[in-house]
Amino acid sequence: MTAKIFRSTLFVAVVVLLCSLGVVVGVLFDYFDGVQRRQLGDELHLAASGTELSGLSYLKAAGNNQFRLTWVDTDGTVIYDSKSDETTMENHSARQEIRDAMETGRGTSVRYSDTLTRRTIYEAEKLPDGSILRISLDQATSAYLVLGMLAPMALVALFAIALSALLARRMAKRITRPLNDLDLEHPLQNQTYEEIQPLLERINRQHLQIASQMEKLQWKTRELEQITGNMSEGLMLMNRDGTILSINPAARHLFSAGEDCIGKNHLAVDPSPEIRNLINGAFLNSHSTLQLHRDGKDYQLTVNRIDSEGTAIGAVLLAYDITQQLSLERSRREFSANVSHELKTPLQSILGSAELLENGLVQPEDVPRFVRRIRKEAQRLVDLIQDIIRLSQLDEGVDLPRENLDLFAAAQETVELLLPQAQEKGIQLTLEGESSIVPGVPQLIRQAFFNLCDNAIRYTPSGGKVSVRVRDRVFQVADTGIGIPKEHQERIFERFYRVDKSHSRQSGGTGLGLSIVKHALQYHNARLDLQSQPGEGTTITVTF
Repeated sequence: MTAKIFRSTLFVAVVVLLCSLGVVVGVLFDYFDGVQRRQLGDELHLAASGTELSGLSYLKAAGNNQFRLTWVDTDGTVIYDSKSDETTMENHSARQEIRDAMETGRGTSVRYSDTLTRRTIYEAEKLPDGSILRISLDQATSAYLVLGMLAPMALVALFAIALSALLARRMAKRITRPLNDLDLEHPLQNQTYEEIQPLLERINRQHLQIASQMEKLQWKTRELEQITGNMSEGLMLMNRDGTILSINPAARHLFSAGEDCIGKNHLAVDPSPEIRNLINGAFLNSHSTLQLHRDGKDYQLTVNRIDSEGTAIGAVLLAYDITQQLSLERSRREFSANVSHELKTPLQSILGSAELLENGLVQPEDVPRFVRRIRKEAQRLVDLIQDIIRLSQLDEGVDLPRENLDLFAAAQETVELLLPQAQEKGIQLTLEGESSIVPGVPQLIRQAFFNLCDNAIRYTPSGGKVSVRVRDRVFQVADTGIGIPKEHQERIFERFYRVDKSHSRQSGGTGLGLSIVKHALQYHNARLDLQSQPGEGTTITVTF
């Protein structure tokens, strides 16, 4: 802006200078031209008076190198000329100034040279005898004067232009300094030209509008960061070149990327061929998926292309942790297989015993034994079906009625039910503690207590001890049984999982007891802790 003002000011100064020089030359020329014309007229009048009195003798005596005097007879013949031989001069009757003088008594004219650098002014006056006296003067034209003054005028112009340039530069800086010093962050606090005050007010309104929009944008950005930051799914947004625009913590953890990965290509974060092919496939086909196993977990990766007006502008990657889903799928398959197996075993025993009885292949004294086997296997089927139904209810999250329950009373009922079984195996079963009230589903809590105590009795050899304690919303079962190896402790609550299958068959049970315990306690948000050493026993603590 300073340069523009400087150029404009200098241009104006040069134009004004040239115009001024032209005006000055014109005015001076007109002034001196007028002076010379008046002087020429005065000289003519004097010469006419002298010629009238003395005639030719006066003209010869008044010879003047500055002026040219010519006496013309009434017929146009030159009588006398102060510069030339009159006998050689042509007739002057056709000259403009001569004709005018003959007609009006006074005539004047101006004639230019061929080069237009000089001109001659003629003044003519009619004498009383009818003859014409003419005076003339050679004069330089304004163009000639300009050419003659070109050198000094050029010096003056150069000096004026240099001075104008200096002043224009200073003036431009002085004009733009308040503009350059404007505080656009606080437009209304500037002390500057009144002409730009409306502009500053408009800038201030725009600042307020932009600040409001930025605040909303920042709020939306923070909200989006909070949402994506708390997502368990990985989210990564890329442009059409594969440059990462946004990535949440779950995705950074999945790809082991730092917070500085934004702005980098996705290959810098994960150069693996499967990820590269996944993203390239999405840009080609608008959608692609991949199952990825990483760090002991399974992920479902989905990439969708983002289009705008038919053109791909980016892609979004979503990563879902499907470890639990796949585990549940495996558990369901294992559960189906185990249920089929567990149902098939007692059914085969029942069918085999019934077939023998039906065909009369059993001795009369052995009939009661076969009948007991059929009843025992049928009861096992009933227990298995009941456990399956119970697990199904817990899996489906059926809303069961709740009420306050005394944990000590529930434990006392369980001990009383299992005491004959413990005495039959020669196991000491004891209960100690105090009343402890918790809200819950009594049927589920009693079932969990019964399964824990029953399991402890089953896996404790004869002469062992099972202790039950209840205090401060805590239920604990400790036995001196065979114990559980550490590698099996995390899996004993899975359905149909058995540490020692041969021992489990001998001790009975459906294989779902501890799984029911796990789901029942989860239903009550209770915590279960297991401590066990092989050969030393097991302690299970439930905290409500």
